[in-house]
Amino acid sequence: MLDNHARGTICIEDLEIGMMRSLTKQVTDRDIELFAEVSTDHNPVHLDDDYARDTIFQGRIAHGMLTAGLISAVIGEQLPGHGTIYMGQQLTFMAPVRPGDIVTAEVTVMEIDHPKRRVTLKTECKIDGKPVLKGEAKVLAPSRKFD
Repeated sequence: MLDNHARGTICIEDLEIGMMRSLTKQVTDRDIELFAEVSTDHNPVHLDDDYARDTIFQGRIAHGMLTAGLISAVIGEQLPGHGTIYMGQQLTFMAPVRPGDIVTAEVTVMEIDHPKRRVTLKTECKIDGKPVLKGEAKVLAPSRKFD
C-alpha cells in the first residue's frame, strides 16, 4: 500500500455524515495471480497477455472484485473499521484496472441509523482521479455499548 489512514475502529456513536477514509494501492501482477488462486477465477483476460490483447480491453485487466476488495479493506480497517459487518454492496464497474495502476479506494458516510447501528456508505475507486468503480455499501457498525 502506498498510503493509508490509521487502522482501528470508529464506533457508530462517533460517526458523522461526510466522514471519509481512503487507501491507495498499486495493483501488481502478483496481486492478480494471488486473487486468481484464492478465488479460483483463472479467466485468461486476467492472466494471459496474448489472450487479453485480443479482447475489448486490449490487454490484461485485474479482476473487478480485486478492485472492490480495496473498498472492503477501507470499511473493515478504517471506516467504520474493526468489528464492522457488511450487509450489502452495490457496485458499478466503469473502467478496467490494469497491472501497475494505482487505485485509490474511498469510502464516505452518507446515512446513519443510530438505533439500528446501520450505516450507508458511498464507495468509489479511482485511478488518477477518474472513477473506475462506484457503489454503495450498507454496514452494521460497531458500538461502544456492545464492547
